[in-house]
Amino acid sequence: MKINNDWDYILKNEFEKQYFKDIESFLDKAYKEKNIFPPRDEIFKALNLSSFEDTKVVILGQDPYYNYGQAEGLSFSVKKGVKLPPSLRNIYKELEDDLGIEPSNNGSLISWAKQGVLLLNSSFTVEEKKPNSHKSIGWQILSDKIISILNEREKPLVFILWGNFAKSKKSLITNPIHLLIESAHPSPLSARHGFFGSRPFSKANKFLKDNNIKEIEWKIENQ
Repeated sequence: MKINNDWDYILKNEFEKQYFKDIESFLDKAYKEKNIFPPRDEIFKALNLSSFEDTKVVILGQDPYYNYGQAEGLSFSVKKGVKLPPSLRNIYKELEDDLGIEPSNNGSLISWAKQGVLLLNSSFTVEEKKPNSHKSIGWQILSDKIISILNEREKPLVFILWGNFAKSKKSLITNPIHLLIESAHPSPLSARHGFFGSRPFSKANKFLKDNNIKEIEWKIENQ
């Protein structure tokens, strides 16, 4: 699997380890026999669009959307034309409350990724209609390594952890030069228990600005 930027070199040793070879063997079989998301050529889309050097913000998700045609390799993002999932609708609501940006009818967050927002799922693949079905095939070893590598970076960045699963990765983020933003998950079950009003977007941009890093344009254009 090629990412086509600096991640290829940075993760080269991981790609040569047995656990990653086991992931590839598992996926060779799974993609032939079942509906697996995202499409195989989009598994590393988050890394492809946000290189190690250019990453400014990390938004950590659990695993890809598991309904047909939704996932595009970016956490919380869905392909253009797909109905907005409830969590993304709440993300857009908080974005409007935080920065006055009207909610988009377009759920693809590619424009964020191209600006250095790494939309990283802890598991990179999932089987149709089976959430968390690939949580034990080895992906979390790789995603934890990615978080750890970013933590060691000398250039400041923002980690946004929404919900208990994302917060469980907090122990990997120890470098005091980075900003850690935590809140409840944006899902309808928990958004009113600390996600709404958390203002992650303005906090992230203030931190970037204070560190002389170009801020993120969070507005998503309508399709």
